[in-house]
Amino acid sequence: MKRLVLILPLVLALFSPLFLSAKKEESKKKKIVLIAGSRSHASGEHEFRAGCMVLAKALNEQSGLDVEAVVVGKDWKNDKSVLDDADAVFIFADGTSGIAGEWEYLDGLAKKGVGMTFMHYAVHPNPEQGKKYYQPWIGGAMESGWSVNPHWVADMKVMKDHEVGNGVPETVTCLDEFYYNMRFVDDRKKVLDLVTATPTRDNMHKYINLWNQHGVDGLNKEQTLMWGYERPNGGRGVGFTGGHYHHGWALDGFRTVVLNAIVWTAGIEVPEGGVKSNPLTEEDLNANLDEYGKGKRHLKLPNPADWKKLKPARVDEKREAKFKAK
Repeated sequence: MKRLVLILPLVLALFSPLFLSAKKEESKKKKIVLIAGSRSHASGEHEFRAGCMVLAKALNEQSGLDVEAVVVGKDWKNDKSVLDDADAVFIFADGTSGIAGEWEYLDGLAKKGVGMTFMHYAVHPNPEQGKKYYQPWIGGAMESGWSVNPHWVADMKVMKDHEVGNGVPETVTCLDEFYYNMRFVDDRKKVLDLVTATPTRDNMHKYINLWNQHGVDGLNKEQTLMWGYERPNGGRGVGFTGGHYHHGWALDGFRTVVLNAIVWTAGIEVPEGGVKSNPLTEEDLNANLDEYGKGKRHLKLPNPADWKKLKPARVDEKREAKFKAK
């Protein structure tokens, strides 16, 4: 017994550094919080929660990265502690609903260097909010009267020599409501054009409510669909206008570039081959969809070749007469 008492301190002395080292390694895990908005639109559209679940599963179970991804709803403000230790925040929701009125709290996170990604409708605040918050956070935002929101078949191309493009094919074809002509910070050179595509009359699928002169002027010109921003005082932000249709997640390149962007904002080096994720099966694509009763759709895996066969959208001549083609 006496011998055991003498040996025990030696054992503790030997193993304590290993224990402390393990705790230190554990503390290095990056935390990513994904904020999902509530149900809206029709089944298969604006599937915010299901989309966040796809991303979280990839990050937690498939990426091989030392990260913890947590999905919350827009009621996160009832327990802000979930964001207190976040390294990055991803918001996928209608308008600014994912911010839940907590502008100053999120502004404080941004000023601490927390990464931020806003996807699809979440990039659309009002002009004042865009100028005060979105531009400092992510470098730009959608703006009514300035930006447009047509549905079109984009041949997405990633920025060369940037890690967000790692492992992404040269071209990713996707039908989506890709907004374009964002309102960026005044120093446009500080905004990274991470994903671009060129809208044309031929690849337009549908012109909707916000179509305007700027949309016409932007035809046949390369437009930024995903942008990146490195804040002067530290931290990174990303905006991505795609994500209206849930089918995009089944496209490996689409899914990979979003995962890469999230990881980049968290301050993690993006793997050379991109963030790993498993191809989605039809079952995966339909998992966690919002409930619509009889209106709930069963989604098929998309085939981009089918989108290329779509006829161009009908042009509203009466509305277009107000615009001057350039």
